[in-house]
Amino acid sequence: MEYADILSINVGKPEEIQFQNKAVSTGIYKKPASGPIFLSSTNFTGDGQGDLIHHGGAEKAVCVYPYEHYLFWEKELQRKLEYGAFGENLTIKGLLEDDVHIGDIFQLGAAVVQVSQPRQPCYKLTVRYGMPDMILKVQDTGFTGFYFRVLKEGFVCKEHGLKRISRHPKGITISYANRIKHHEKNDIEGIKKLLEVEELSANWRASCLKRLNGFEPDDRERLTGGLKQGS
Repeated sequence: MEYADILSINVGKPEEIQFQNKAVSTGIYKKPASGPIFLSSTNFTGDGQGDLIHHGGAEKAVCVYPYEHYLFWEKELQRKLEYGAFGENLTIKGLLEDDVHIGDIFQLGAAVVQVSQPRQPCYKLTVRYGMPDMILKVQDTGFTGFYFRVLKEGFVCKEHGLKRISRHPKGITISYANRIKHHEKNDIEGIKKLLEVEELSANWRASCLKRLNGFEPDDRERLTGGLKQGS
């Protein structure tokens, strides 16, 4: 698929909420926006992240999530989901993780963007939906979505859609990267294949290098934010 529909562009500023008796800042509560929105090198106008260590920045400027996964999550969560339900900036239709490659380049309105890495779930999804094992479910299903870095800034509206300009020659899909990261952790050749993609984000590259050198990165802190779920 070389073209995907944009069902919604979602933005939102960080909010402070209570989770397990602690104040948590999160930008996961995004709402659909109307009209052309300017996309800068770091985010859409009107958007923000509560945790700038693990979210946002140049290599994670735009979070994308396929609408095709919504039906699964509606059954799991027993509720109707609105666009932006996963804190994504773009809710799209027609392009899934098994047909998106790290390094692929897309035309997004007047902007040009490039796939940098899969989206990694964090405990903010548990904060929003109260499902303690939701992070693991996202990893197990591979329904993660992905991130764009911005190669060219510009205005975007949903009617523009998302058009692939080029596929990366290495052909490393988001699904493949998720599998190596979360399931086939001892696949050394798979890790090396990921590292061959120069466009892979710095965070994922560092994680792969640690694993290649025999050090298994502990994602628990990132996933839980230091908060013990279920307490």
